Amino acid sequence: MSKIELKKINKFYGKNHVLKDLDLTINDGEFMTLIGPSGCGKTTTLRVVSGLEKPQTGRILMAGEEIVNAEEYYFAPPSKRGLNLVFQSYALWPHMTVFDNVAFGLTVKRIPRDEIKKKVQNALERMRIEEFIKRYPSELSGGQQQRVAIARAIVSEPDLLLLDEPLSNLDAKLRVDMRSEIKRLHEELGTTVIYVTHDQVEALTMSTRIAIFFEGVLAQVDSPMNVYNNPLNLRVADFIGNPRINLLKARAELYDGKIIAVSDFGKFIFSPADFISELPTTPFDCQLGIRPEQIAILQNRGEAGIPAAVYTSMPAGSETLIQLKADKSTLLAKELGISNYRSNDTVHLKIDPDHINVFDDVTGNIIKLSK
Repeated sequence: MSKIELKKINKFYGKNHVLKDLDLTINDGEFMTLIGPSGCGKTTTLRVVSGLEKPQTGRILMAGEEIVNAEEYYFAPPSKRGLNLVFQSYALWPHMTVFDNVAFGLTVKRIPRDEIKKKVQNALERMRIEEFIKRYPSELSGGQQQRVAIARAIVSEPDLLLLDEPLSNLDAKLRVDMRSEIKRLHEELGTTVIYVTHDQVEALTMSTRIAIFFEGVLAQVDSPMNVYNNPLNLRVADFIGNPRINLLKARAELYDGKIIAVSDFGKFIFSPADFISELPTTPFDCQLGIRPEQIAILQNRGEAGIPAAVYTSMPAGSETLIQLKADKSTLLAKELGISNYRSNDTVHLKIDPDHINVFDDVTGNIIKLSK
């Protein structure tokens, strides 16, 4: 059991307030990814959980037992927390072979030699580096050393695994392979994972839940698809997604029982029942959140749609990004495959209002969810 509960954690480095009243629960067996811009507090959170940093205030419970109580100045040592940790820096023993580096923790625990060999071989095979078993770290590339560090962390099948950007030194193809291996490993072992990354694709594809940080404050914790489809505010919306979400300014008002939002790309009609909070006094300014893949460019010229001009078309092999312009506003659309549009062509768009987020322009908070 390795449920982790962080309660009112505050961490300062001098006058720099890095974590601000952090409340976060990571459930047993969960793959929780911490994401946010540089300096937002995600790595500090990992270090506080591991015991490498001591918060000034707050408590941490692990499987119901208190491991941190800052007010009473109680901090359980890292060795007593039942976890393994992988940082960007590999921290491998230079005088040991790959086998001995991976086997080190098992050897300390006096596990039988035959069992150690079996476990090490399995961990190296998972990381696709079994052929390097007799080499020393100096004979490996940076990416290979990083995989040895991950193998060393998983070989003992810990209850809690902390990973700080472990794939950042790998090339693009290997990074995809390792995402798959780590996700499968999590599913098979049921290990609780706390994973720090700046890579949104890693966060969205590997996690059971994502925690988004800005300047030491937890902005949203939810499943990957809920974070993507319904970000709680404009800042989260603008951060999550590649390509980024379109944020289209509009003026909305209640008319004949409907909410009508008028933008440079025409009118969008919503039901008041779809709004999750009390409507601002109408009329009100808002921003419409539209994901690029939700914009369809109609191929049938006779079909009615929203007129727009092609600003530029950018084929990228598996997909094509099309920048569209209407009056003073632009939208980015994404189509699968290769499409050919010429600049200044007039096209017609179809955008389903059910798939549009609406954000209050004053508070920045979401007031209508995407279905």
